[in-house]
Order: sequence, then C-alpha cells, then structure tokens
Amino acid sequence: MIHHVSIPAADPRHVAQVLGELLGGYAGPFIGPIPGAWVAYADDAHGTGIEVYPAGTTLVPGSRDDEQGQVVVAEAPAAVAFHVLLSVPARRETIEAVGAREGWRTRHFWRGPPGNPLFELYEFWVENRVMLELATADMVPAYARIANAGAQRLLLAKRALR
Repeated sequence: MIHHVSIPAADPRHVAQVLGELLGGYAGPFIGPIPGAWVAYADDAHGTGIEVYPAGTTLVPGSRDDEQGQVVVAEAPAAVAFHVLLSVPARRETIEAVGAREGWRTRHFWRGPPGNPLFELYEFWVENRVMLELATADMVPAYARIANAGAQRLLLAKRALR
C-alpha cells in the first residue's frame, strides 16, 4: 500500500487544492522540512496523501549513517520520470471538468498490450508536466484483476512457456 507520494509543482498550494478536490479530502500547508510545500489528503482510512513540493526540490540521501535525507533546490526539469495510479472518489465527469478548468491535459485511455485493452484510466497532467493516472471506482476492478502478484506470476509463467 502506498500511503503518500510527493510531486513537484510550480504552484504547490494550488495543485494541492485541486488534488484535495479530486481526492474528496483536505489540502493544506505541509508541516515539514520543505518550505512552501503543501499536501492533499484523501478522506480515507489509509492516510492516502500527495505532498506537493516547490518545483526544483530534490531529495538526496544523507552522507553519514546518522544523517537523514536532505532537501536541495535546483532548476526544475520540464517533465519528470514519475507517475502514480490513484483511485479517486471523483466521477469521470468531474475529472474531465477539473482538467478542463485548470487547462491541464486530461485524457481517457485504455491500457494493455496492443489490441488487448485491460483497464482504463485518465492521464491527468498536473501543470502539464507531472502525470497522475486517475481511476474512478468503476475502473478499479479491471485493474485489480491483473495488477497483483498472483496475476503477474501467472502472466510471466505463460510467457516462459512460449
């Protein structure tokens, strides 16, 4: 279970507020070591959250055994090699409306091998640079059928027999 992730944003406050809306929860300042960071939490029993850091924030490991990771601010890249699939309580229409309102690329897609769509989701591009995949409640069962350890072991075993 992933309880929280962090993403960069040019406007952490605004991004956290939008994500709080889609998560059906809370958005507020992030109390922690990163100035200007905000957080959005879902209203769930798991502590599901998205920390939104100012663009250019980098987390680096400590150099001594007793030293925690450090925060370094540098120039922000145009895009990042990160994404996460989130189940949200929002309806499809809401996801599309919020994306349109924000001017953020929001598109519905099916995922799976060519010619074999297995599950659907929305690509929701925060500030048009960080991709969040969003799944509504009706989309989750198809994903859960194939994205689990047992299903993946079976898939790999079938491929090994070829």
